[in-house]
Amino acid sequence: MMKYLMMLLFLIPIIQSYWLLMHFLMLICFMFIFFNYCYDFLIPFNSLLSLDLLSYSLISLTYFIIFLMMMASYKTYLSMDKSSEFGFLMLMMTLSLILTFSSVNMFIFYIFFEMSLIPTLFLIFGWGYQPERISAGYYLLFYTLFASLPLLLGIFYINSLVYSLDFWFIYLDNFNIYMYLSLILAFLFKMPMPFFHFWLPKAHVEAPISGSMVLAAILLKLGGYGLIRIYLFLGINSFSYSYFWFSVSLWGAVIISFLCLFQVDIKSIIAYSSVAHMSLVICGIMSYSLYGFSGSLTVMIGHGFCSSALFCLANIIYERSNSRSLFINKGYMMSMPGLTLFWFLLCSNNMSSPPSLNLLGEIYLINSIISWDYMTFMLLGILSFMSCCFSMYLFSMTQHGYIYSGLLNKYPILIREYMLILYHFIPLNFLILKFDYITMCF
Repeated sequence: MMKYLMMLLFLIPIIQSYWLLMHFLMLICFMFIFFNYCYDFLIPFNSLLSLDLLSYSLISLTYFIIFLMMMASYKTYLSMDKSSEFGFLMLMMTLSLILTFSSVNMFIFYIFFEMSLIPTLFLIFGWGYQPERISAGYYLLFYTLFASLPLLLGIFYINSLVYSLDFWFIYLDNFNIYMYLSLILAFLFKMPMPFFHFWLPKAHVEAPISGSMVLAAILLKLGGYGLIRIYLFLGINSFSYSYFWFSVSLWGAVIISFLCLFQVDIKSIIAYSSVAHMSLVICGIMSYSLYGFSGSLTVMIGHGFCSSALFCLANIIYERSNSRSLFINKGYMMSMPGLTLFWFLLCSNNMSSPPSLNLLGEIYLINSIISWDYMTFMLLGILSFMSCCFSMYLFSMTQHGYIYSGLLNKYPILIREYMLILYHFIPLNFLILKFDYITMCF
């Protein structure tokens, strides 16, 4: 692990060169993916860092998305808009996320979990679009910190009980509701859970394309990763509290799905759909079953690629029309027919069409949720139908209709932008061929 961290640190001198930095990030990404063979056991690097299949999957996703964030942010370098600072932030964000996903000590995990918030905040403040980015950053900061302080107290309490903070050595028999809430609330707010999600649409709408990509693809997955790690030692003790989280998550996901149909901002629709998908992940983890954990990891990876690609498509439109409103952005099938194909494919993947990872993950999750209580099939049915509705609503509103004539002469789609979407699409639809590895995680 140290060699990958040192590679990132030694990229700092070349942060002014956009293409060089992007290609080195791509090289590190493929080196990590192909030179680390993880199975269902733990590979320790030292007493604080280790790698198993869960960590390996999310670190690989992190490297891949950071490289794609650099590819999507070419306009920042083209306009020389604090490009050196931007490259440095990318490297620091990668470093904090890699250390978060590979930590086995709870306190070290907490430090890097909070540290990953700082580069995201700077991205929104420094490269956001509108003055409202300040309030969006405050929402992100205070929602996250409000739930994180109880987690810190819970970590100290665990250390006083068992004299160890290693995830694999913690065993709790003295268990109460206050300790349970302190350990999981920070991760539920981060995912986010419905009714505590108000920071997410604001942060997405005000963030630059790189901020939206990292929020959707990786930072939401920190919550799922933390919950899975916490459930390693909470285990069956927490099973009696699950009904509350199931109720809130499923009802909230249905309400938010209806809310998607009332949005007029393209980024808002994609952000609210992320909340609906993450609600299923919460239910899968709370079911405390093999299907639930495997499905949660699959949906987290699939949603990371799909949601990030949809934000990239929204940004391609925004760079040409300077607006994200559905009232202005219509009829792009006439001016960008090549991009319409990607819009259709990714909106289909967003509603879990085959052969995407989202479909496999939702099959696992629906199995685990209905096994927990068969009466949830009504809410799951409405949720599946509504995910189809808001995905097709997004596609039809942007691609059909009459295009504003002033947008017909805008410059065409670049090869870089086509490749950016393609690099999201290929792993999203072809990783299903290796789904047996995902079931080995748990």
